Amino acid sequence: GSDRLGPTAVYNSVGKIQANKILGGVLLNQKLSPAAVASEGDKLKLSMLIRTFFNHHKGWHVQYNIVSRETLLAAKKNPEQYRDLVVRVAGYSAFFTALSPDA
Repeated sequence: GSDRLGPTAVYNSVGKIQANKILGGVLLNQKLSPAAVASEGDKLKLSMLIRTFFNHHKGWHVQYNIVSRETLLAAKKNPEQYRDLVVRVAGYSAFFTALSPDA
């Protein structure tokens, strides 16, 4: 699976890894559009997806970055208006305005 096929495909792929044999487990970062969790029903679906990842696939760790492309572009254009925007970066979180423009 890959991000092109959605989070279920990613979870199916990651679920094949024997995380208990990897020191520290497996870190999984996922990005979602804010539209994916806009309604209460959407949030319930995400909750069920997460439970399935941990219960069925024996997932170790998952983190989400839920921010739109439009927000990121606006933050790049007007960083002073987005000082509190935090994004996931390969294993850590950072304030968007503190990142290099090349990041």
